Amino acid sequence: MKRAVIIGGGLGGLSAAITLGNNGYDVTVLEKNNHFGGKLMPVQLGSHYFDFGPNTITMPHIFQEVIEQTGEKATDYFQYIKLDTHTRNFFSDGTIFDLSGNKGIMVNQFSKLDPNARYEAFLTEIERLYELSAVHFLPRTFTSWRDYLSPSLTKALLQVRPLQSLDHFFHMYFHHPNILQAFNRYATYIGSSPYAAPATFAMIAHLELTQGVYYVKGGNTKIAEAFVKVAQKLGIKLHTATEVTSILTENKQVKGVVANGEHIDADVVIMNADLLQAYPSLVAEQERPSFSNKKVATYEPSISAFVILAGLNTRHKNLLHHNVFFSSDYKQEFAQLFMNKQYASDPTIYICNSSHTDPDVSPEGDNFFILVNAPSTENKENHPPAKEYKEHIYNILEQKGLSIRSHLINERIITPTDIEETFSAYKGALYGISANKRQNAFLRPFNQSKDIHNLYFVGGTTHPGGGSPMVTISGMNVAREIVKQQKTL
Repeated sequence: MKRAVIIGGGLGGLSAAITLGNNGYDVTVLEKNNHFGGKLMPVQLGSHYFDFGPNTITMPHIFQEVIEQTGEKATDYFQYIKLDTHTRNFFSDGTIFDLSGNKGIMVNQFSKLDPNARYEAFLTEIERLYELSAVHFLPRTFTSWRDYLSPSLTKALLQVRPLQSLDHFFHMYFHHPNILQAFNRYATYIGSSPYAAPATFAMIAHLELTQGVYYVKGGNTKIAEAFVKVAQKLGIKLHTATEVTSILTENKQVKGVVANGEHIDADVVIMNADLLQAYPSLVAEQERPSFSNKKVATYEPSISAFVILAGLNTRHKNLLHHNVFFSSDYKQEFAQLFMNKQYASDPTIYICNSSHTDPDVSPEGDNFFILVNAPSTENKENHPPAKEYKEHIYNILEQKGLSIRSHLINERIITPTDIEETFSAYKGALYGISANKRQNAFLRPFNQSKDIHNLYFVGGTTHPGGGSPMVTISGMNVAREIVKQQKTL
């Protein structure tokens, strides 16, 4: 029986573990934290429960597939709740614009705010972008440059608007500045700027507006809990509080890992830890000439996050499950984040209030997961003190009519530095590599080491990218590639 060790128990690592375990592999998952799920981390503050992230679930069939490939039923493990009108956008001029999977609701809003909007044409085009990606990009595993030498892949790449920015794309269909700002926010789902990231990622709008936005009853972390239960049924060995300190190699062949001082043998190692952070840390530079420290430094990290978890003793009736309070100057906000590498002075503020949908997770009042886009930790000596920036955010929200301080019961702040340390995230990046550069958007690090045989990579830094469905896909893709390669030997 082939032995596989997986470094990191995020969604990518767990989906790879289940796929390999279901194919007869002896699998061990080593997670340095005390929970599985990676950034999908549960946080309990008194009676208030929070998902650290992700708060928005799309592509629910991906998480179901991980479980149902084993013959189990996903519905036996968690329950999806589809959010019809899911995101309320508040703008500096007082305008409110809701995002909904109900086309009638959207068309009615456009008739008032942007009567010349081409919404039907927009839906058609973003569906086309998604279908091309779903067929030609998402199922692939890129292990070398040879995997890019496909006429069908090249043709598809040229058809997904790789040279057009998201902002320019949205201007083709909408005119009202507030609506443009609402759609431009999709760039932050991949940790990037809408003024630089390619229009290809407009397909994210298709996921939300056509396929739908979901929440898992009891918290989205139920997905990770389900993966753990299925893995245990398959006999997969799961270890928390176990940090891998090195990968063992011999003659350019992986031999195992060292974790908590113990040598663990392996025929295959999958790294679900952040590639840019973990690979240089676990493998000496001379053993990875194709991925030198100099090359690592060329990658631009995605944005990070400044997060406040605020448990309140009241419920704000004018909010939905997802809420966004936009800055007055979006271009300036992204310039500060990426060019100046500093916190935005007038930030866009996202609030997830899952108790709007599921009061049981926060019976005393709202459970505000407040997230502000933050720069990476490259320039962290210039970051403002956390408490000072928290007060700045509260001030902005109170100016917009959202009272927090007078109703606050529980509170916790999570900074980019905390994200870097807790999740071993490269420079605190929340989504791995940004997609601001075309080569980083389409030519991400391979899913397999070029220098060490049987060392593979899954997660947000490699293909197909960041976000919970994508990292889950990467885990299944890599595991299936390992099984396929083994069968050809």
